[in-house]
Amino acid sequence: MKTFTPKPADLTHDWYIIDATDIVLGRLASQAAILLRGKNKPTYAPHADSGNHVIIINADKIALTGNKMGKELYAHSGRPGGLRRDSYAELLAHKPERIIQAAIKGMLPKNRLSKVQLDRLHIFRGAEHLHTAQKPQVFEITQVSQQAK
Repeated sequence: MKTFTPKPADLTHDWYIIDATDIVLGRLASQAAILLRGKNKPTYAPHADSGNHVIIINADKIALTGNKMGKELYAHSGRPGGLRRDSYAELLAHKPERIIQAAIKGMLPKNRLSKVQLDRLHIFRGAEHLHTAQKPQVFEITQVSQQAK
């Protein structure tokens, strides 16, 4: 039996939409990372770009567990004095897209493919999004936050 290696003509990039209302950040990030890498497909290969487009709506309604509201998210621009420090409480109010993107980026591999796969992530604060023409499939995450019940 020969090992199957996907060719570029075999790769498709499907569109999925995830509603982030009352879903714990880690669960959302892990499922989105699986879809972005294409691990849900039978033609998955770690070296091939078989990832999907993922649209996340209602980013401002995610659930943060534990003491994350007191913690901070760090980013550095690479320039001297470029350390940026924002609390999760501030980011949830003003820029919740950055929380989700940082969590998903941490779950992707640290190589050249991760930039390409992360570019296929589309995060929107409200229920409206710009990609209705692509007819995304709804991806359901069934387990919601215990605090939301």
